[in-house]
Amino acid sequence: MELHKSIYLLALLLLNLTANAQTKKKDYLVTFQTPYGDIKAVLHDQTPLHKQNFLALVKQGFYDSLLFHRVINKFMIQGGDPNSKRAKKGEVLGNGGGDMPRISAEFLPELFHKKGALAAARDSNPEKKSSACQFYMVQGAVWNDSSLNAQTARIPGARPPTAVQRDVYKTLGGSPHLDGNYTVFGQVVSGLAIIDSIAAQPRDAKNRPLKDLRLVVSAKKMRKKKIKKLYAYDFGG
Repeated sequence: MELHKSIYLLALLLLNLTANAQTKKKDYLVTFQTPYGDIKAVLHDQTPLHKQNFLALVKQGFYDSLLFHRVINKFMIQGGDPNSKRAKKGEVLGNGGGDMPRISAEFLPELFHKKGALAAARDSNPEKKSSACQFYMVQGAVWNDSSLNAQTARIPGARPPTAVQRDVYKTLGGSPHLDGNYTVFGQVVSGLAIIDSIAAQPRDAKNRPLKDLRLVVSAKKMRKKKIKKLYAYDFGG
């Protein structure tokens, strides 16, 4: 009896290990359908609270028909306010989702605000906890050494970029003054030009686009090898 029990437990352990190995070989590819085309992104395992929360909302269809309600050229595009679904023209947006529990900050030095970074918006709470639903995608700008230094000095507590990150900000671009203040939880792997198109849209005094830009967001599990092949994205490890 004890031998049979041991064999059963061993088989169960091997089954769990195999399932975990298969899970590690796959990840979610998130698709943001916009009026200008699809933006595709991956979510970082290093920020599990944000990743799990975002995927749960996507699977519920939470983001479908919401707007990019705030766009600033050479900076970022923001969406995810539930009040935007039925908002009237000119209505001020950005406060929706405040009744949902905030997410604890997950700041990591290796995750920074380069162009295409997917990050969580937040209010001015002292713990820098993230909004449970609002997100933004970084467009940013390309900086030289002088302007990059000025940017990182803009906000107290901003994290200075590493030498490698400085090179990225000076070539691909981004918004360096946000590092260490907002959680980056994903990265756009396709559709950077679409971010540019959305960021350039005419907007009102509150940075809401004059034309409604609605979203449909979905997530599909794919083999990491396929994502890497299609989008040249390096998962690391």
